[in-house]
Amino acid sequence: MTRADDRPLVKTVSEKLEHAAMAAGEQTRNTAHSQSLERGLAILSAFRSGKPLLGVSDLSREVGLSRSTTHRYIATLAGLGYLQQDPPTRKYRLGPRVLDLGFSAINSMDLRELAAPHLQALSDETGHTVNMAVLDGADIVYIERCRTSQRGQRDIDLNLHIGSRLPAYCTSMGKVLLAHLEPAEQRAALRQVLFFFFSDKAPTEKDELLKELGRVRTAGLAVNNEELAYGLRSIAAPVRRQTGEVVAAINLAVHRSMVSLDQLVAHLGPMLKHTAEEISARISYAQVRG
Repeated sequence: MTRADDRPLVKTVSEKLEHAAMAAGEQTRNTAHSQSLERGLAILSAFRSGKPLLGVSDLSREVGLSRSTTHRYIATLAGLGYLQQDPPTRKYRLGPRVLDLGFSAINSMDLRELAAPHLQALSDETGHTVNMAVLDGADIVYIERCRTSQRGQRDIDLNLHIGSRLPAYCTSMGKVLLAHLEPAEQRAALRQVLFFFFSDKAPTEKDELLKELGRVRTAGLAVNNEELAYGLRSIAAPVRRQTGEVVAAINLAVHRSMVSLDQLVAHLGPMLKHTAEEISARISYAQVRG
């Protein structure tokens, strides 16, 4: 004679054993996965150009962890120099160790080494500042910069340097890089765009930006007409691998008092495109030799 609750009991035990086996299997599959490292990197990744300072509560919401757990990770990262606390606000910013890693990554790029002489030659020939950047999410990161001391140049420098980040959507290099992404990659990048008011000439919504990116992809040249800062005009062109994939962008920046927008595109545009093609050819040659 069996008890009425025997079957449910057996079923419950079986389910527990099955659950334990599945958990063990999952653990075996993820032996190379570090949740702590993933969480620490998620906290560091939460700091973006539009959010340079974040508090514990902000970071807790960003990474989806409890406040106490987030605080433990923050304390560890701060102790290692990857985060710094801002005394007046008690919020956190990225620390010098993160900058060290970023500069190490930039300095290790063959791309920068291959491009540098061509960028300097273009800057010398035109008398204008020439830059190179890569895309990181919805931002561009400067990896090379050849500055000039021409009149008006200081007004548009914006304190930029190698490693500086700017929103891609309102910069000429950013438009080039966004325009040449594959559709799925472009959609993912545009989901991260935060439309700030830099000037009344900058795009303010996604549809407007998409139309501009379509024009850039067709023309092979992007223009920034004071969208990021008053007085700053620039044009940008893509740098490609042998496969045709766009891996970087270069631009030429001028103060509006130096060159009209039409002159910038008509006279300096071909020179910029030629330099981009020279760099692309060097990259392709280096890849073939490698």
